[in-house]
Amino acid sequence: MLLNTQRVYHVTHLRNLEAIVIDEAIRADAAPEVDVSSAITRELRAGVELAVGGTVAERVPFQLSPNSSRWNELRGGAVGAHWSDAARAANPLEFVILVTSAGAVGPDVLFANGDATARATRFAAGDAGTALLRAAYALDPELRDAELLAAGPVPFSAITLVGVANEPVRDQVRQLLADVGGAAPKVAVYPPWFQAE
Repeated sequence: MLLNTQRVYHVTHLRNLEAIVIDEAIRADAAPEVDVSSAITRELRAGVELAVGGTVAERVPFQLSPNSSRWNELRGGAVGAHWSDAARAANPLEFVILVTSAGAVGPDVLFANGDATARATRFAAGDAGTALLRAAYALDPELRDAELLAAGPVPFSAITLVGVANEPVRDQVRQLLADVGGAAPKVAVYPPWFQAE
């Protein structure tokens, strides 16, 4: 398993997708229309200093599983301090999952073997990142808690697939991509990605 070929997933609300497509990038400093992170989560991520410089909050987060623990929390009702009131009010069917590979998000990526705000989480890049990924995979083959942090902005052209919950959302996303022009990744319906476990 190589870090560069690992598929990675960025979950966002459908109402945030238009700004990403127009801007042609996923940005860590974007002000999303629907912000699912709580103020506490944003503060925690801003407080984690990285050895390579900057903070976790200054990087674009990707999960390493379409069934990550955080996404499962969100689609299960967003209970807990991680989530905003907007997250609790949202329906999982209103989200999209942007898919690419770790190597496509840019050269300066960090692998986190758990929640990037947890004290026990380790960060690594390059060959050390691949080794950390392998060790995490041995303990959790679904990589539900791991994160990939891209220096960003991540070009929207790097996204190869937009996963959606149903046909109406697929049609809406396809229309958005056609209206805006530019990069046009495949849009596909994957209902299990949007069902709470």
